[in-house]
Amino acid sequence: MERILSVEQMRAADDYTIGKLGISSDILAERAGRAVAEEITRRFRGGRVLVCIGKGNNGKDGAIIASILSQLHGFSVKTLSVSNGIFKLLDMDYDIIVDCIFGIGLNREVEGKYKTAIEKINRSGAFIVACDIASGLNGDTGRAMGVAVKADLTVAIQEFKLGHFLNDGPDYSGEVVARDIGISIWGEDYSFRLNDDDAKVFFKKRKRNVNKGDFGKAIVIGGSKKFPGSVLLSYSALCALRAGAGYSVLAVPESLYGVYSARIPECIMETVSDNGTGIVYDEKTLANFLCYDSIAFGMGMGVTEDVYESLKYIIQNYKGNLIIDADGINVLSLYGKDILEKKKCKILLTPHVGEFSRLIKANKDMIMSDVISLSREFAKKYGVVLLVKSAVSVITDGDKSIINTAGSSCMAKGGSGDVLSGFASGIFAREDISVESAAAAAYIFGKAGEICEKEQNGYTVTASDLINALPRAVSSL
Repeated sequence: MERILSVEQMRAADDYTIGKLGISSDILAERAGRAVAEEITRRFRGGRVLVCIGKGNNGKDGAIIASILSQLHGFSVKTLSVSNGIFKLLDMDYDIIVDCIFGIGLNREVEGKYKTAIEKINRSGAFIVACDIASGLNGDTGRAMGVAVKADLTVAIQEFKLGHFLNDGPDYSGEVVARDIGISIWGEDYSFRLNDDDAKVFFKKRKRNVNKGDFGKAIVIGGSKKFPGSVLLSYSALCALRAGAGYSVLAVPESLYGVYSARIPECIMETVSDNGTGIVYDEKTLANFLCYDSIAFGMGMGVTEDVYESLKYIIQNYKGNLIIDADGINVLSLYGKDILEKKKCKILLTPHVGEFSRLIKANKDMIMSDVISLSREFAKKYGVVLLVKSAVSVITDGDKSIINTAGSSCMAKGGSGDVLSGFASGIFAREDISVESAAAAAYIFGKAGEICEKEQNGYTVTASDLINALPRAVSSL
């Protein structure tokens, strides 16, 4: 896993390295500038370069970058002190512009001459390289502070920062690489992101001498007259694409049995009592589902008291791995989430930001400004693993937090979350719910989105396409 630091954590590491280890800020600036210059020379053999310099440490880094590049054959380098407010140099043509205006500590709106400079940089047509973070991005929230440099490449100094990945961060950071410059990092209270090696732990090569009973049983419970497709998408991801369960079952309202029957050849069917519109609470039927290793509950069920009572029964009686998604989360918001405290099972909740806002009674803007802290607080209070879905998802158990940076805007479609729940339920038939296993499910699902966008584009991908790409996403590990 790769660490992702907050601004405060990065500052503490800087202070410790300088104050306790005795490595001067000038030495660190020299290393940072050299790291950025090296990343540029890896991509370009020469070119016209403008280094835009602000005040503070980023400005020092910029001066060093300019000095190093100017000594290399093929590079023609100019520097611009943005604080002077004279921007004639920005009206010239450049191959590369290096952004060293603001660092990670920016916490105010960008105005005046700095705003003008950033707007000119973004219109330049040059390849833009940001030193540590794109100027104008908040280092913690990733929000653009009015205006921000839109970088093609960001060279993160020592560690990735939260602002590289949250909210506007991915749209303004471009490719992000982290370069070690010898700042001492300690402790464990950081956020992390997965890579292929972390995810493939949950898809180890199988032994030859095994049978389907070795890999657990999973059931997807959902569906209603109004939303018949949601649960089918979940089940398709689980069953037809072999997320790993040995047995998989689809449980739907009895009156809709004919809608689902034989739609998927691998499908084992169960039914739950219903009133012609959605399920009704039936303890006897629900008791039959307690034997499964994993349950995914809530997709397309509707928001009714019967759905809530059914979920309550499962939470209080089931001892396996329970995924609560969609209307399962919505009934918790409406009728009461305190039943989570009486659980006997391991629980993963998978709300998108809107569902999470209803769950904790906070507006979306507040959540996106502090999504990690709010997610950790909720997960810790209720003893669950929480996966808050957004362009970049946050997964936490209240202690450890993982940010899933895999994915694509093509996944912003109805039904995508249903696919994730089904895929995850297949994993949890054979692996216990944990922050790592939940993050792995989100990561592989994100890889499927990346595959779909590469094969198609950002617009035409559907949830069914994501299902079809899941085997290739697993194989890519």
